Amino acid sequence: MRLIANVYIRQKKRMSFRKVNIIIWVLAVVLFLLVLHHNFLSLSSLLKNEVSDPGIVGLQPIDLIANVHQHPVNERQEEIPVVIAASEDRLGGTIAAINSIHQNTRSNVIFYIVTFNSTADHLRSWLNSGSLKSIRYKIVNFDTKLLEGKVKADPDQGESMKPLTFARFYLPILVPSAKKAIYMDDDVIVQGDILALYNTPLKPGHAAAFSEDCDSASTKVIIRGAGNQYNYIGYLDYKKERIRKLSMKASTCSFNPGVFVANLTEWKRQNVTNQLEKWMKLNVEEGLYSRTLAGSITTPPLLIVFYQQHSTIDPMWNVRHLGSSAGKRYSPQFVKAAKLLHWNGHFKPWGRAASYADVWEKWYIPDPTGKFSLIRRHMDTSNIK
Repeated sequence: MRLIANVYIRQKKRMSFRKVNIIIWVLAVVLFLLVLHHNFLSLSSLLKNEVSDPGIVGLQPIDLIANVHQHPVNERQEEIPVVIAASEDRLGGTIAAINSIHQNTRSNVIFYIVTFNSTADHLRSWLNSGSLKSIRYKIVNFDTKLLEGKVKADPDQGESMKPLTFARFYLPILVPSAKKAIYMDDDVIVQGDILALYNTPLKPGHAAAFSEDCDSASTKVIIRGAGNQYNYIGYLDYKKERIRKLSMKASTCSFNPGVFVANLTEWKRQNVTNQLEKWMKLNVEEGLYSRTLAGSITTPPLLIVFYQQHSTIDPMWNVRHLGSSAGKRYSPQFVKAAKLLHWNGHFKPWGRAASYADVWEKWYIPDPTGKFSLIRRHMDTSNIK
């Protein structure tokens, strides 16, 4: 009997040991699956956020949202990067521009929105509301240290204190994996399919395509003290020896850098960003810009670097100067036919008085936080049929 009892005890111990082994094995499998799942999520997150070069100080990713599109999109289509700045005081403009692009295309667009950390939460809450929930976007923080020694405060040139206007100089850093990109200001509305602008042909060796200021009589804006602001002498000081040595004709037609298509492969090959920074520094040291300058101070370095080395975009893709006065410089029929409307100038469409503010407002989405609101002195009663 004692022998039988011992055998029974040994069998019971073996069964208990086997159960313990099974439990340990199950726990090990569960732990392995949990580790594998964690690693997969980490890799997925890394792949989603790998948009900017971590080696570049000043341009750091904040987040990337890739939701389901409102319109059917062929994911095999080439991705179209659209870079746009978003300053706190003009955030409504950025939102309207993005909405107009999104609603008028079925292309695979991703927005690279350059802003400051202090504006990111406000921007994100706006983007996550209403019809913009389905867009794909990347928010990138712009560190003003990038501009140290390259710009100086000038009371006559207010934009010297607006760092985000220089984001366009750093396109290859903002979208390092792209071969081409579109840059546009926040005071635009897109009425055509952005794919057509993206497909603008660039000549061999050209890093960008702009809209020239001589492309139509309507773009010749009279600036007090500067005459017709559509040539190089309106932006550069030809009394300075360094400018004269460049042998650039003062009568050369200028171009508008508020909307352009960039060949980023050529941009990087020619070190365009370094060239632009060089002329920014030289201006700080020598004052190379025209003192009657009425446009953005980002224009002169671009005019120098791209002198006779740029392609052109269709004039209808940058119908500008809508913000040069409160009056209507274009007919309703022309405004309706334009592919892109640009309110460059002092009279912004979200401000107190602007031409065709009603056209802009069709694409505006009210701020869910209530921080940004339209300023209206009177309602524009004209409508485009």
